[in-house]
Amino acid sequence: MGRGGAGYDSEQREEEGLSCCTYVLMFFSYIIFVLTLPFSLCACIKTVAEYERAIIFRAGRLLPGGPKGPGLFFILPCIDDFIVIDLRTLSFDVAPQEILSKDSVTVTVDAVVYFRVSDPTMAVLNVENYKRSTELLAATTLRNVLGTKTLAEVLSQRDEISSTLKSLLDDATDPWGIKVERVEIKDVRLPIQMQRAMAAEAEASREARAKVIAAEGEQNASRALKEAADIIAQSPNALQLRYLQTLNSISAEKNSTIIFPLPIDILSGFMKK
Repeated sequence: MGRGGAGYDSEQREEEGLSCCTYVLMFFSYIIFVLTLPFSLCACIKTVAEYERAIIFRAGRLLPGGPKGPGLFFILPCIDDFIVIDLRTLSFDVAPQEILSKDSVTVTVDAVVYFRVSDPTMAVLNVENYKRSTELLAATTLRNVLGTKTLAEVLSQRDEISSTLKSLLDDATDPWGIKVERVEIKDVRLPIQMQRAMAAEAEASREARAKVIAAEGEQNASRALKEAADIIAQSPNALQLRYLQTLNSISAEKNSTIIFPLPIDILSGFMKK
């Protein structure tokens, strides 16, 4: 079975074993290896780094024993082929997607996805290009998920949306031997007309709150003035003290105002009439 048999698992491949023709090819390959020593060592001994694994195919079939590495491993000339898989966490940017939200607003959203290969054998046998396939699946999943959200939800629920995207991508890429570690929404761009409308709405809302606050301040001030007037009315001397305090505050300022003190007793006579 070649690489096209992705429907079988690794255990079934090991049970099938190698054919007689393969053993014959192995015999001649060993002969070539021995006859060309020590030059054949350069072509038959390979090495992979700590963060890499090698998937070996012998005569087109997966070699039993699982991925090789890290370190040195041996391949037979002419009949062995191998693919090196990187186990480190990889990342890619999801291309900006124009999405129509649930409330019929067109937004442009881009994201970043972090993933790694958890099973090198499945990443080679079950999908042709696991990186490209994961990128396309991420773009499609992003469009599908955000299409069910309103604009307000997209702007305010980024963490929940990122968690949903991670869960969906992880489940979909599990047969490929891929583990999605993190999904983050980078930016949400709105049309210029929508930005202007939202800015006008926010400005109107701020002006309305400012007017309400100013009206509440005037109401509290008038209530305090009424209470002060009631207190002053109960004591005639309080008005005199307030009058002197006002004169003192005015005279303390550096201005050209001329004040002519007038006794309150004179004014009280006119007020009684």
